[in-house]
Amino acid sequence: MPRFGPDGEFTPKWIALEITSRCNLKCVHCRSSSEEIARVPDLDTVGVKAMIDDIASYAKPTLVLTGGEPLLRDDLFELIEHGNARGLKMCLATNGTLLDDGICERLVASGIRIVSLSLDGSTAAVHDDFRQQPGAFDSTQRAAGLLKAHGIDFIVNSSFTKRNQHDIADTFRLAKSLGATAWYLFMIVPTGRGEDLLTELISPEDYEEILNWHYEQERDETEILMRPTCAPHYYRIAIERPRQDGERFDRRSLKFSTGGSKGCLCAQLICFIDSRGDVRPCSYFPLAAGNLRDQPFREIWERSELFESLRDFKSYGGKCGACEYLKVCGGCRARAYAVTGDILAEEPYCAHVPRRLATNKEEHDRDDQS
Repeated sequence: MPRFGPDGEFTPKWIALEITSRCNLKCVHCRSSSEEIARVPDLDTVGVKAMIDDIASYAKPTLVLTGGEPLLRDDLFELIEHGNARGLKMCLATNGTLLDDGICERLVASGIRIVSLSLDGSTAAVHDDFRQQPGAFDSTQRAAGLLKAHGIDFIVNSSFTKRNQHDIADTFRLAKSLGATAWYLFMIVPTGRGEDLLTELISPEDYEEILNWHYEQERDETEILMRPTCAPHYYRIAIERPRQDGERFDRRSLKFSTGGSKGCLCAQLICFIDSRGDVRPCSYFPLAAGNLRDQPFREIWERSELFESLRDFKSYGGKCGACEYLKVCGGCRARAYAVTGDILAEEPYCAHVPRRLATNKEEHDRDDQS
């Protein structure tokens, strides 16, 4: 039986709450296809507070207020204060373009824990192309400087496809030089506006090379936390590489920032709540498990059919179902759905061949030759 609650294996540790679908940018990879004018009206202050109360009555996760661009809401600081009062760890995800000294001062006063910024290239040419906004690169650098000046910890999220994968190492170095406390490498999931990037997804072979580069960089890095995101097969590599390199494997090195030690955490330790109140396994999942205006968060988290299916590893198909690393990796469920239409299908951008399948193929080949 699955275990829930504070000590359970399926306890929400990190939740992203989309408080607006409005945004001042039109980034090519946006999972919510955000526009300046909302497709549906944002929930009012009372409605968002009610969601925060509902979550806090069940668990005390890190709650990331996101969008769209959350700084477009006039009540943002009130919502941060409300979440803090309910015992949640309040964070903010912003593109940084609207930050100024006054907003930073209000963020500090409201009790924000950490802010995430997006940086998708080491130069204006690369980043602004990704963000579809001239000047976005300069705005991100300016925002980092403002946050640092006001003593606000910030992390940098960087998303990559074929168009900017050549710039990964330089983007990391820039994030580090800006003073970020962490750098998260996002491997794009084609959903929302990002569906147009399906042909730009990094190949499985390049994916493997990038994740091995990340492992080598992280192994020797002491100044900044590094984490690959939407790249669950990294955790296979983190197990394989020490063995291949003749080093001792330490599972503690896999501890993810949300408290887990595995790859895909959707519906297990994390979830996403959109601006309509739909609860989804993660922000890249278009399918909803339920709506907070109709059901309590606890009921959706513990009993929804969608969440239950994602927790049933025995039902995973293809290479994932046969893989010896299933429980440490799991494959990206959102990417599997985006590419195949099946949430339990194999991770389509993984180059690993499970031992069981490799053995079966070898036996089959021998039979053919005999």
